[in-house]
Amino acid sequence: MHFLDWIVLSSSLIFIVVYGVWKGRGSKDITGYFLADRSMRWYTVLLSIMATQASAITFLSAPGQAYVDGMRFVQFYFGLPIGMVILSITAVPIYHKLKVHTAYEYLEKRFDVNTRILAALLFLAGRGLAAGLTIYAPALIFSSILGWDITYTNIVIGTMVVIYTASGGARAVNWTHSYQMLIIMFGMFVTFGMILYYLPGDLSFMEATHVAGKMGRLNIIDFQFDWNSRYNVWSGILGGMFLQLSYFGTDQSQVQRYLTGNSITQSRLGLLMNGLVKIPMQFFILFLGAMVFVFYQYEAPPIFFNRVETEKVLSSPVAEEFTEFQAEYQQAFRDKREKLTGMVSALRNEDARQIEQARQSLSEARERQEHIRQSAIALMQQNQPGMDPKDTNYIFLSFVTNYLPVGLVGLIIAAIIAASMSSTSGELNALASTTIVDIYRRLIKPIASDSHFLKVSKLSTVLWGVYAILFAEFASRLGSLIEAVNILGSLTYGPILGIFLVGFYAPRIGARATFIGAFLAEAVVLYCFNFTDIAFLWYNPIGCLGVVFFAALLQVLLPRQALRS
Repeated sequence: MHFLDWIVLSSSLIFIVVYGVWKGRGSKDITGYFLADRSMRWYTVLLSIMATQASAITFLSAPGQAYVDGMRFVQFYFGLPIGMVILSITAVPIYHKLKVHTAYEYLEKRFDVNTRILAALLFLAGRGLAAGLTIYAPALIFSSILGWDITYTNIVIGTMVVIYTASGGARAVNWTHSYQMLIIMFGMFVTFGMILYYLPGDLSFMEATHVAGKMGRLNIIDFQFDWNSRYNVWSGILGGMFLQLSYFGTDQSQVQRYLTGNSITQSRLGLLMNGLVKIPMQFFILFLGAMVFVFYQYEAPPIFFNRVETEKVLSSPVAEEFTEFQAEYQQAFRDKREKLTGMVSALRNEDARQIEQARQSLSEARERQEHIRQSAIALMQQNQPGMDPKDTNYIFLSFVTNYLPVGLVGLIIAAIIAASMSSTSGELNALASTTIVDIYRRLIKPIASDSHFLKVSKLSTVLWGVYAILFAEFASRLGSLIEAVNILGSLTYGPILGIFLVGFYAPRIGARATFIGAFLAEAVVLYCFNFTDIAFLWYNPIGCLGVVFFAALLQVLLPRQALRS
């Protein structure tokens, strides 16, 4: 990167850390530390919710996901607005009236301490791993740009987040989230403008979208019902709704965001606006990835987007063979570009027969180019067996670092890292609150001073930060990060949501039946994950409805004495 990019990047990150420490000062107890004294307005709640959800994974991996697989991932969010309405009517007033610090406190009031601890542990298990992914995502940036070892970059990014999260708590998290989201969205809009600027001068915006559509990158809607298809309307609305209900209704990293609202109305507004804004935002980010795809149909892409791995193979004994693959790949690209020019001409002539012939020729040229690429990747794996053969997470980063002008590169990278810091800080704050409120204060030391709980809360934040950094070391093996983080969540979200649904709507089902039912439902989810091809979004309704079914069945079958709560 240019010196000016480093100035923009470093000044942005230093500002975020210093600002977070400054705004978070003054917390005297865990209500102030974890819930910002319940003082936030709806717009701050909204930005904090979005920033916690939209990590660097969203802005780094989602454009690459669209580049590789098209825009069908947007269907993942179709159940979000429905979920936000349901939670605004049900969960928000319950949490506010009970004055809880975590969502899991409600479960003890409804069931017993065992059910509360089970739900808390399920959350800690899943969200602790997800925090590691949000640290790993920006570490990819520094690793790719500087060639740094991924271990050092994980430590640097993780430490920066821990500093202001541990020092300032929820107030620091919420206020920094607001500015981080502004940086992020400004950076994305600027990048989109630059992509359009770099497209060929004789290619209009509408023609660019037609190219993306004909090449399968605008596959937004799929009405075909298929259990094994990850993204279609049905999995998005049904499976996605259950996932969003669990994420925003029972996951402490999100519940904590709207518990900081100064009233039920402010929390509701934050949630409802999130339901309205999130789908257009995700559509835009994926569309940005589709336009990057169009750009690389006219500008030669690298044979492999992970520059670090490419440099390794070029300095290895198989360098000459890999260079030959690169030359073949570039020739195949030029052939494909000629076919693309023919298809655009056919589109302008509006000749359906000519368009179909051109599309078929283009498809065959793409297949030849992809075959060469896969052969090159196989050679890289042969040379270095442990390397990751997927480069989806590097596609958008490669475009940013190679084609954006000086200054903007630093801004975009700052935006991506800001996204990571915002998401990770919210997750660490939630992990600490659940650990202290639901485990430490409930089971280990129920009576202590406010200053004691504040100190152990900060220590818990630091320890969870270390845990997340350690797990980030294994994240490279999980493929597309935006899919990996949602798959991890789907393994536990369904059973947690099921526990809460029984609590809200089945007053005759007791604690013991619900507790055992949750274990059985989690076993079913893990079976589906390990031994079936069922798409991960369906794990959420399976786990949720599994808890309801097993709990209701056990309530009938088991002796009454065993079911007393």
